Amino acid sequence: MNEPSTNDNFPIRPTGPDGLLFEGSAYRYTFVAPLVDAPDPMAIARRSPLKGEGPLRLVILKRVEMPPKGERRQRAVEEVQLATRLRHPGIAEVYGLEEHEGTPYVVLEHSPGIFLATAMETALLLGRTLAPAHAVYIAAQVADALHYAWNSQGDDGRPLHLVHRAVSPTSIRLEFGGRVMLTDFGVAYSRMAGRLDTPPEVLRAELAYAAPEVMRRQKPDGRADLYSLGMVLLEMLSGQYPLDPPDVNVPYSGSSAVSRYNVRVRPERPTWTSAGELADRILSFGPDDVERVAAQVPEPLKCILHKALHAHPDDRYQTGGEMRDELRAWLSNQGKPFGLSEATAELGTLLREKPAPQETRAFPIERGVLPTPEEEATAEEEVTEEEKKDRSE
Repeated sequence: MNEPSTNDNFPIRPTGPDGLLFEGSAYRYTFVAPLVDAPDPMAIARRSPLKGEGPLRLVILKRVEMPPKGERRQRAVEEVQLATRLRHPGIAEVYGLEEHEGTPYVVLEHSPGIFLATAMETALLLGRTLAPAHAVYIAAQVADALHYAWNSQGDDGRPLHLVHRAVSPTSIRLEFGGRVMLTDFGVAYSRMAGRLDTPPEVLRAELAYAAPEVMRRQKPDGRADLYSLGMVLLEMLSGQYPLDPPDVNVPYSGSSAVSRYNVRVRPERPTWTSAGELADRILSFGPDDVERVAAQVPEPLKCILHKALHAHPDDRYQTGGEMRDELRAWLSNQGKPFGLSEATAELGTLLREKPAPQETRAFPIERGVLPTPEEEATAEEEVTEEEKKDRSE
């Protein structure tokens, strides 16, 4: 029997006929399939208890970069511990940390589906955007999850005031059954007493969708996540990344202000351009830019976008619940319901119509955007079999 293979970039190679990855403190992990559209190397694994007690479970293993010791490691461990507190249907559950050969891995809930980034790329390759109702449904579900995260409580009963800081198309997962899952609380910020602060020169966020106050290195609150969600919604509705300049021939600014910013600040996560260039674009992004990008967006949705994307937090939605309610009100005014079944149908249609990689002439590095039929069939078959086992137990 051939050993299963992971992504080329996934750091653990399965061994033996059952694809053993490693044994942790309480669980054994065996390889099932690569998570082919993941933004980072991840693998779907089967987690089984070492002592034979408890159900088998399909999980995601994600390697995390973590300092070997000291305060920075403590901060990273705290972030995972914070995420394990969250129990919400719209948030991918974090089970904890496992370590293998000195490298830590976050163990996450497995959600059969695709990332929003994949759905958006697929729609663009088909010459369209996501249906407005589908985009609004997705944004409303994420707003609800953010509202919960901000108001979730610690052991002392006080709100954790948890800020995601990385809301983007690569942190939102669309289940095949219609559920929307917010993932990746790995750079979360909380006002919980006793937590270590991030050094001021480090920007901990998904900078391509970050709020202006994040780029100014101010302490964020939940409204920063709502700005990021507004950017994602604008991209879903328009089919273009909001910070792209209107003229594709506009060169990188290379201004002295950008250079000074890059000297003072470093992003913790890699970005497609420098932190200074992103700061320049984000801090100059205003209502006229929203109007330009959202030219074809229905007027009521434009109003929601303008409110979410105000430069000053006081002028935005003040809670995720407020934004969620306005998005759901727009959906209900469309004259027909949009929920799990409609989201399932939309995603199913998109995946049935997606072009083959050879038709798009995509570069090999883009294979993760659209899984090949072989990858798709293998992953879905193995995942389905495991789900059947779980149900029977």
